[in-house]
Amino acid sequence: MSRPSESPAGLPEPPRQRRGRPAAPARTRGRTPAVVSDRTPGLDRFNSASTAAAEDALLGCFASVRWAQRLAAHRPYPALDALLAAADEAAYDLAPEDLGEALAAEVSPGLHRTAPHSAHLALSAAHAAYECRFGHVFVMCLDSFRPSEHPDQVLAGIRTRLGHDRDEERVVTADEMRRLARGRIIELVTGTLRADEPTGIRAEAWTEGRTEGRF
Repeated sequence: MSRPSESPAGLPEPPRQRRGRPAAPARTRGRTPAVVSDRTPGLDRFNSASTAAAEDALLGCFASVRWAQRLAAHRPYPALDALLAAADEAAYDLAPEDLGEALAAEVSPGLHRTAPHSAHLALSAAHAAYECRFGHVFVMCLDSFRPSEHPDQVLAGIRTRLGHDRDEERVVTADEMRRLARGRIIELVTGTLRADEPTGIRAEAWTEGRTEGRF
């Protein structure tokens, strides 16, 4: 896992924080909070990468071209918090067709291959029922759960959301997609492996400086 770099000379160090919780912004005069300085090598590389490389990496986090173009165009970001806030704002502004574009690239959460056959059958049936009702894959951010809890959480989530009407589920799906994008961006620029992402290829490419056709 990559660690935040030292603050540039002359700037205060960010307040210490527990891992997984964003640092509270420092107080300044007036009502505008100071930006937390949590620069990482991955963020520096993201800021300095070509537009095409940045957009490609962002599309791996949330497959909406409009969303990726907007975030890439507003670089550089002074801190990870600023990038995450911009990602949220861009996600909230998406039209239904943009969300549909991103959804089309998603894969529904599944089970490890060693899970019991009966569990695979149950989850497959649940996914099929969901897709039949709403016309797209089921997505759910599992960042706050241990891998062992994922099957139960996914099944419970599908059962609950099958009771939604289409408008209600559209709102829930958009929020889950936004949360997924946040977790993937954090992985991208810090190398922090998320619980529901078994590989960290994108993060390693940025935090360790691998090219893989991007730089």
